[in-house]
Formats: sequence, C-alpha cells, structure tokens
Amino acid sequence: MHLIGPPYVFLEWPSGRSRSARKKRHSKESYPRHEVYLVRTGGAFVRWGGSATNIRGRRRKRETERNEAQRKESRHVNKAAALAGDRTVVRNGWRSAVRNGWARSKHLHLLALPGVLFYLIFNYVPMYGVLIAFQDFQPNKGVWGSPWVGFDQFAAFFNHMYFWRVIRNTILLSVLELLFVFPLQILFALLLNEVRSRFYKRFVQTVSYLPHFISLPAIVGMLFMFLSPQDGPLNMLLVNVFRMEPINFMGQSEWFRPLYIMSDIWTQLGWGAIIYLAALTNVNPDMYESASIDGATRLRMIWHITLPAIQPTVMIMLLLQIGKMMSLGADKVLLMQSPATYEVSDVISTFVYRRGLEFGEYSFATAVGFFNSLINIGLLLTANWIVKKTTDNSLF
Repeated sequence: MHLIGPPYVFLEWPSGRSRSARKKRHSKESYPRHEVYLVRTGGAFVRWGGSATNIRGRRRKRETERNEAQRKESRHVNKAAALAGDRTVVRNGWRSAVRNGWARSKHLHLLALPGVLFYLIFNYVPMYGVLIAFQDFQPNKGVWGSPWVGFDQFAAFFNHMYFWRVIRNTILLSVLELLFVFPLQILFALLLNEVRSRFYKRFVQTVSYLPHFISLPAIVGMLFMFLSPQDGPLNMLLVNVFRMEPINFMGQSEWFRPLYIMSDIWTQLGWGAIIYLAALTNVNPDMYESASIDGATRLRMIWHITLPAIQPTVMIMLLLQIGKMMSLGADKVLLMQSPATYEVSDVISTFVYRRGLEFGEYSFATAVGFFNSLINIGLLLTANWIVKKTTDNSLF
C-alpha cells in the first residue's frame, strides 16, 4: 500500500506486484482534489464517500452507446430505404414491432376484443347512416339511391314549431340532473365514508345499489301505482289524513320534472357513488390522524383532505356528465309522459323517436340526432377547455 497525499489517491496492487506511485501518473488533471479513490485488486475504481464509478459500469455504458448508435443507423437505413422505394426493411420492422407487442400482451388484447367488436359493430359501422341526414331518404331506393337535399332537413328542424320547446325541456331536465343528482352522489359517498360500522356500511350500500338494477318499466309502473289518484298510497294519505282532494301526479305537467328527478335520485344515488367510494380508498389514513392531532374536526378533514383527494375523479365525472347533457334518454321520458305533459316532457330524444319511427321521417329524425350529437361534442370540448385552464385535470 502506497500513500500519496492530496491531490493523489490510495493505491492497492495485487500481492507480489507492488509498484511505486508516480506523481506524474496520478496528477491533478487525473483526479479532482475533493475525491479520494481506492484501486482494488479486481481493478474497480470506488470513490471514497461518494457514488461508485467502476470499470464494468463504464464498459456497460460503452455497450449501451454502441447499441444506440446501431439503432440510429438502422433507422437511417429504414428511412433511406423508404425514400428509395425499397420498403422491405420498413415493412419487416413494422411487422416485428407488431409481433413483439402482440406476444407481450396477447392476453390483454384478447380480453379487450369483445368490447372492441361491440363498439365497431354497433357504434362505428352504423355511422355511415348519418348520410341520410343530407338526403330525402326513401327506403326503396336505399342510402346511395336517395336524392341529396343538402341542409334542408336541418333548416326544417330549426324552423319547426316545437324546436324551442324540445331544446328548452332537454336543457332544463339535464341541468336539474346536474344540480341535484350529481352532487348528491358525492355527498352520499362522503357520508358513507364516515360510517365506522362495517356491517351498517355494507347494508346501506346494498340497499342503495338495488334500485339501479330494477328495469325502467318496473320503476315507472311503481310510480303509477303509488301515485294513482284512485287507490295510490300517497293519495289515500292525502284524502284520509289531510282531507285533501286526490292529485293526478302523473297527469299534471307541473309534477313531471320533480317526479323525474326524484326517481333518478332513487335509482342512481348508490350506483353513482361507487366510483367516489373507490377514489376515497386512496386517501392516506395518516393524514386524518395528523389532522386529528392538530385538533381538526371531521368537517375540516372532509373539506381539506377528502375533497381535494377526490377532486380529479369529480372533475372527470363532471365532464362526462356535461358531455351527455343533450343526450337525455327517451326510454324513461316516453314511459312517464302523456299528451297532457308534452309541454314539459317532450325532449329531443322523444321528438326524434316520434318523427322517425311514428311518422316515418327518417332523414328529418337523423338530422335532429346529428345536430344533437354536435351540440354534445361542443359542450364537452368547451367544458374540457375550461377545466383544463382552471385545474390540472381534463379528459384530453
């Protein structure tokens, strides 16, 4: 062992092969003043008190650089081959990438295959039918044989006597859902998260989920039974206890929107809260413990810990809700409405159903549906832009 003072190093040579250290070989230019090195028998440099720098690591680095250079050269060759018109190399590289990707995740691809086929067959393939919105479609002539009329169907809808009525009703029902159903799902998840009894929490979850699995005809049938003016329990209570006249809830237009929203709350409250309960499981319990030690109340913990933790989930769900505001389903509205409630219950989807299927105006109904989809896309893009500017969360 030969000791050479700063700015030199400790040197240890293999036994029987000791050599004297030379200042010329180990000068300031070779080793920095603030670093002390130990040369071991294996030939590896280790910086005393610092990070490791060994010969094998440098060899691996050189190999990595060589491989990177070869990859760059291969890309240049592929590019040159493509420019020259010889696509054999490019094609082989593309096929190899696809083959390797499939081999690594073939099980995931097989798992996603049914969903992809479903959307392809039932959502994307029928899209060509939007062409009849610009035609005077005649079933006997088909899509390609029907005459083209341009934007006449859209103009007919904009000038229709019920245009503003269906737009107003659709927006009002969607906004009411957004104001009442959406916040109540978040509130229900927050309250359920505070329950400490596991049995009671599971019982409440099960009871709140069940209405979601009841079919819409059954739900609307229950509404008609419970609210019947002849023998409905609610009207019997009003007549026998409060001495009031029976009310035809399902036949009066002023009751349509409250009943629609209340039935939506009953069926969607527990189901919509599932995703927020899942998001709440990611909150670190230590944060609640630290807050309680600092004297924070439960409301303060919810406001400063729980709500910020689920904010990304809330914003994404809000964007999705806004994106389908104009796509109010026709099934429930059709089951609940009657000619006496058309003034408040006729929405775009029911209008399309009536004009397309009942009156056979296929081009007109397609034009209305296409206009509705464009409005939804515009709402989604606008809401996503606003959220992206104000927060760090967005769909894209």
